[in-house]
Amino acid sequence: MSRIRVLSPIGEVRREAFAAPPLPADLAGLTVGFIDNTKHNFDRLADEIGALLRERHGVKAVVRRRKANAAVPAPPETLVELAKQCDVVFAGSGD
Repeated sequence: MSRIRVLSPIGEVRREAFAAPPLPADLAGLTVGFIDNTKHNFDRLADEIGALLRERHGVKAVVRRRKANAAVPAPPETLVELAKQCDVVFAGSGD
């Protein structure tokens, strides 16, 4: 007698408890980070936004780190480094 194996397309949903800290009311004097996902023009976008943040909002410094490619998450050590160096970090996409 043959067997039929039936697979369920319904995945298990796992929820991690995570509370994001509130955004600062003011960026003056803060360090802002960008995670570059390697998409075309993101470097230009981050350069322009970084310059505007310094000029218009008094951002002290801008830090950029680049991922291996857009399809993978940033390595944990990169996230730890950004968390230590930056007050706010943006992950973005260009094209």
